[in-house]
Amino acid sequence: MAVLRFRIYWEEDDAVYRDVAIKHVQHFSDLHLAILKAYEFDSKHQATFYRSNDHWQQGREISLERYDKTYKAEPLLMADTTIGSEIREPNQKFIYVYDFNKIWTFHVELINVSKEENPKLTYPATVRTEGLAPSQYGTKGLVGNKLTDVEEKYDLSAGAEGFGEEGDEDDNEDNESDLEDETGTDEDMTF
Repeated sequence: MAVLRFRIYWEEDDAVYRDVAIKHVQHFSDLHLAILKAYEFDSKHQATFYRSNDHWQQGREISLERYDKTYKAEPLLMADTTIGSEIREPNQKFIYVYDFNKIWTFHVELINVSKEENPKLTYPATVRTEGLAPSQYGTKGLVGNKLTDVEEKYDLSAGAEGFGEEGDEDDNEDNESDLEDETGTDEDMTF
């Protein structure tokens, strides 16, 4: 049985990606859930895939369900469409769009086909993770905690040493007079 390995890039930063291995007989609904799991997104929103080309143009739509919108061609449904049935070329590409309000967009590219399954994996499986995933809703908890730690450790509040109050007015006056000495005043300038 063929195992397909897809690299899923976040459209905003191609240094952020996840590699997902999936069997060719599995469905796009499985790939959809694998992408959400790899990027730590919930599954509460609408989603769709588009078959694509090397220029990342949207082609035939493979949708989670039939939505209330106008379609150029009737969409395929993720639950009924196997991954292998939509592979047309060795580096097949898809565009994955999640949450039609936020429009999270991912580029999905086939990077490897293997005939051997890994008995240690349950497919689909995330096999590689690069970069910090975007946060679906605001900032991630870890980032917030680390920011707080830095603030406490270095005391970056406005009244702390080097951050305002002491000597600000004198420094500004000195800087203004230095600037006037270098450039002259409006009266010194002739046109």
